[in-house]
Amino acid sequence: MEAGPRGTRMAAVVAAAAASRGGGRLGLLCPPRRGFVLHCRRPGLKRGAEPGDSTQCRASRFSPPNKSCNDWIGPPDRYSNLRPIKFYIPENESPLEQQLRKLRQETQEWNQQYWANQNQTFSKEKEEFIHSRLKARGLGLRDETGKKVALNAEEMADFYKEFLNKNFQKHMYYNRDWYKRNFTITLFMGKVALERIWKKLGFKQVCWCSI
Repeated sequence: MEAGPRGTRMAAVVAAAAASRGGGRLGLLCPPRRGFVLHCRRPGLKRGAEPGDSTQCRASRFSPPNKSCNDWIGPPDRYSNLRPIKFYIPENESPLEQQLRKLRQETQEWNQQYWANQNQTFSKEKEEFIHSRLKARGLGLRDETGKKVALNAEEMADFYKEFLNKNFQKHMYYNRDWYKRNFTITLFMGKVALERIWKKLGFKQVCWCSI
């Protein structure tokens, strides 16, 4: 049985909300390795801060203790909503382990940047949509009491559906690249695991073919 217009719109609300939050897509960026410490201290931030404001402390700039021997997961980034990871660099890090760490770092930066831009675009277009709908009715952004005027769920569903349709190809390319990156990371993780086993067995060097 096909869903009616109301069901379709509410589905768009849920899907768009997920598409604008970063989706919690850390996945293989944080495999179990030498332990993790969850850093939950939130830095002070002013509500009116804009992306790129150098006067504000961003959540992604947390600093683990200097003597830490673990990867640290920080508080959610203000703009991407993803938790940044500070990767531990051991003194005896092998070339293969270094490749894996740098790949994970680069993938994290790519992922953070994508969702920061996506969320900023979502918020901007959402405000523009609300303003245009209210203006068409001859209303302002605030009522006579100064309270912000909001559209109902049915009206906002039109925006969510339009936003999803407009960004469909962009999300498709993102998902494709995301899985390619995680596949490569998985291969490197397997190589690192085998390298460590190899060393425990007393062998000094392992030769790998490039991926």
